[in-house]
Amino acid sequence: MGWDTLESPTYRKKLLPTYQEGRQFDDDLLEQLQDLPALVEAFGFLCAKGAGYEADDFLATVVTRQERKGGRTSLASADRDMFQLASELTTILQPAKGGVWTRIGPTEVRARYGVEPSQVPDFIVLRGDPSDRIPGARGVGSATAASLLRKYGTLEDMLAAGRYSEQAEALRRYKQIATMDRAAPINPSRVQRSNWARAEELARDWGLNQLAARLSTMR
Repeated sequence: MGWDTLESPTYRKKLLPTYQEGRQFDDDLLEQLQDLPALVEAFGFLCAKGAGYEADDFLATVVTRQERKGGRTSLASADRDMFQLASELTTILQPAKGGVWTRIGPTEVRARYGVEPSQVPDFIVLRGDPSDRIPGARGVGSATAASLLRKYGTLEDMLAAGRYSEQAEALRRYKQIATMDRAAPINPSRVQRSNWARAEELARDWGLNQLAARLSTMR
């Protein structure tokens, strides 16, 4: 499970000072985010967190390592930036209404965005991303971004052809921001095991009595 480090800026913030500007988090939420990894680790999940990186980077790193070994991965995330990781071996599980999950693979990415998963970072760069405060190329929306990528293939090929040359420096920076880091620092030797007694103890300490009762049956 990947975690953001909200108390320190990421390399993306250094590339674009307005990145994710305006997001506010209550002190209570920040306190909970500090405590939650202990519970998640007790469930048996490896928790990856580090200053300068986002949760996405750790998930991208895990996917890359698994695919090199021919392993299949399912990623549970509501973040559509994850679409860049979709492949024949990797499926994105996106929460939908009614408590169901939508499975996103390369076919679904093409249907939604009109581009290949590998082109998603370039698509984000051209179209922009209001939630992350990435401006995008001037005058380019989703349809135009997809059309340009079908024609040129990549942002670099587009710039080489003379398109948006006056914005080239900014667009390359946005590409660094939109692309997940597939080499985030995760200790590959750690083996996680469930510790249901510890999980129950934490749940009771936090007043989550119904959860504690369920965890007591897991021992």
